[in-house]
Amino acid sequence: MSNRTFKVKPFIIIVLITSIWIHTSEVFRYFLFIIPMMKTYWQGMNQGVVNMDWVIFSIWGVWDMIVTTVLVFFVWMYRQTFGSNLRSIIFSSTMIWAAIFVIFWVAASNMGLSDWSILWVALPLSWIEMVIGGWISCRLYASKKWV
Repeated sequence: MSNRTFKVKPFIIIVLITSIWIHTSEVFRYFLFIIPMMKTYWQGMNQGVVNMDWVIFSIWGVWDMIVTTVLVFFVWMYRQTFGSNLRSIIFSSTMIWAAIFVIFWVAASNMGLSDWSILWVALPLSWIEMVIGGWISCRLYASKKWV
């Protein structure tokens, strides 16, 4: 079982390490899959929604850090009760995924900002991203470096 005392320094280090995966996965998914699908959806309309300038990119970095921080904290809380196992990783990652990504993409599609078919690509890839991020943070918490 894990140490029940929340320690800020290891938490920050684990967030930073896990964020490398989250940032990489987000950029990969967005540029390889989502942008082409969004450009097709927005064809003939305002392309500003799809174009990525430095302001949007920096906001996206803040978004990724918030997602990573919530994921790592939730993994820490969940493993306090259920331990460092596959069930903890999948359940805690899926809860964060549903609370953040599912709500975001369903809302975007519902408001007409995205095509519903994009959800078939964005949601499974973001779920994989969260599970791998949960696995990384769980493995880092389980290592003896943080005791």
